Amino acid sequence: MIKPDSEASNKLLRILGVGFGLAIVIGGTVGVGILRSPGPIAEQLGSVWLILLVWVLGGAYALLGANYLAELATMTPKAGGYFVYAHRAYGSYGGFVVGWSDFLYNNLALAFIAVVFGEYTVSLFGLEFAGARIFVSVSVILALTLVNWIGLRSGSETQKITSLVKCIALFAFVVACFIYGGQTGTSDSIAATSTPASTAGSVASLVAFVLAFQLVLSTYDGWHSAIYFTEEDVEPSKNLPRAMFGGILIIVAIYLLVNAAILYVLPLAQLAGSKFAGGDAVTLIFGAGGGQIVTVLALLSLIGILNAILMMCPRMLLALSREGLCFSKAAEVNKGGTPVFALTVASAMAIFFSSIGSFETLLAVSQFFAVVIAILLTFSLFILRRREPNAERPYRAFGYPVLPIIFLVISVLLFAGYIFSNPYPSGYALIVLAFSYPIFRLIRKQAVSN
Repeated sequence: MIKPDSEASNKLLRILGVGFGLAIVIGGTVGVGILRSPGPIAEQLGSVWLILLVWVLGGAYALLGANYLAELATMTPKAGGYFVYAHRAYGSYGGFVVGWSDFLYNNLALAFIAVVFGEYTVSLFGLEFAGARIFVSVSVILALTLVNWIGLRSGSETQKITSLVKCIALFAFVVACFIYGGQTGTSDSIAATSTPASTAGSVASLVAFVLAFQLVLSTYDGWHSAIYFTEEDVEPSKNLPRAMFGGILIIVAIYLLVNAAILYVLPLAQLAGSKFAGGDAVTLIFGAGGGQIVTVLALLSLIGILNAILMMCPRMLLALSREGLCFSKAAEVNKGGTPVFALTVASAMAIFFSSIGSFETLLAVSQFFAVVIAILLTFSLFILRRREPNAERPYRAFGYPVLPIIFLVISVLLFAGYIFSNPYPSGYALIVLAFSYPIFRLIRKQAVSN
């Protein structure tokens, strides 16, 4: 059932360029978080300039990650992303842990986002029939699965369109806030400085800043999305760094503009108590109907992320299959350039999880591995620099070793913070890790026997 290096019916198509790279980075990153997170972040920080600073620092962290990851990705331009680099640096077992953890994390995220999409759609259209949320969640996954089943061109063009529409919609949101926000008469203006929360002790302030930083980083998750498609890029050595760095800079600009717009409309004290700042800002400007506007904006954001993840997950399974760590059929590619069996598996799993709607613990466990992956991949940069000093590196990490070390230190601190704030999921993750080795040995044994 499982065997290495099976022959695919067709090869992946090398047709992508920097335009798709930008679309997958932006579309796979910018979501509802930018409309929800400003409130909790303002509550933690209580200062306009600290709020803007933490969003800039989140972008800086993503750029540091892109700096080392661009070297690994252009050094090994194959489909599969993280797994490919971990396999090269750590061997089969290290690759197995990273590859399957990455797939599980993204597949659960796909299901979670589909659930949110269903909830927003039900709310927007007032759907009241039994199972409405599940019906919508499953329908959007199936629709995007069909789009990607047709082929890579269909999926990539969908990603470009949804990402462009998302950017236009967010820009319209920003313009509306600045044009009409000042007329509400309730804005503190962006020149506001702080709330009483900013006078807390230095330790409490540091903890608050770290918590806010973690919230910001969750909205940047997805900045690396282009690495899964290097094998399908016409010139990955140039296009991948451009897509990642360019995409992150555009995302930083979007996030700063949206925050500035929200701060222009909402008094800082009101923002700090908001659970959905984007919705509150639009409602303050346009009245009760503003909630529907923001819901539509949220749905547009979610479609781009759903399509991005649904494109990435099959390529993770394809890469695992090539090394005998997944079903051999996962390496099969149709004439349109889509790993169809892998797409079917990813879609079916996401539909299952979105239907049961009780996978929060699994998602939390997978997030543990997502943090671990960032640490392992940074270490792999140093390992491969030492082990393969003469290997071809079209892009070399800038500021090596200082900047990669800075990224590594921050990642380790975030990992420690995650364990402290999520002890139970971390414990479950360690149990999963303990069982991963016998599972790996079983899979390898089946691969050899076949």
